[in-house]
Amino acid sequence: MKHILAFGDSLTWGFIAGIWERHPFEVRWPNVLAAGLGGQARVVEEGHNGRTTIFDDPSTVDDRNGARALPMLLSTHQPLDLVIILLGTNDIKFANRCRAFDAAMGMTRLVQIVQTFPFLPAYKTPQVLVVAPPALVPTTDEWFNDLWGHAIEESKLFPHHYARVAKEMGVHFFDAGRVAKADPTDGGHLDAENTRAIGTALVPVVKGILAL
Repeated sequence: MKHILAFGDSLTWGFIAGIWERHPFEVRWPNVLAAGLGGQARVVEEGHNGRTTIFDDPSTVDDRNGARALPMLLSTHQPLDLVIILLGTNDIKFANRCRAFDAAMGMTRLVQIVQTFPFLPAYKTPQVLVVAPPALVPTTDEWFNDLWGHAIEESKLFPHHYARVAKEMGVHFFDAGRVAKADPTDGGHLDAENTRAIGTALVPVVKGILAL
């Protein structure tokens, strides 16, 4: 059996727009992916609401810096055959770093962490799949519009920057925006149909990467 780590933010955790609750287990994209792989792989879902690639968020008590969380998870869940990273939206919601390029720099660091991590001698370094998040969309929700409404156009640049990072780092790339769109209820999270769509679309991608 293959082992996959799904490392992400609220899109991986399964945040439901409008009601601040979590999608059921079988709806969340990592588990849809696992089901589609038909028992050939175990997918560990590691989603954290608000997680960034490498940036601190001083507004919250929980540590949302992905670069600090990732090494612990690589150690905890080894052996791993594939690490899927779906992050970036929370990087650009802050006015002082509202660029998809900044998120791409953070993604580069996360890929480096995986590629250089000291796994146990018996285990190989896993492959990496970088996933660009769906773009933000306009919302009438005042709070969420204030949170990331200014970053809508910037969020459309994720695929461009992430594809370049993946090519430079020699890893795999997938644009989730090709199969899923954010829920206008809050402009950034996914409804059940769209989070399922990511998991379903990743099935043939992951099968190709892992030769399943």
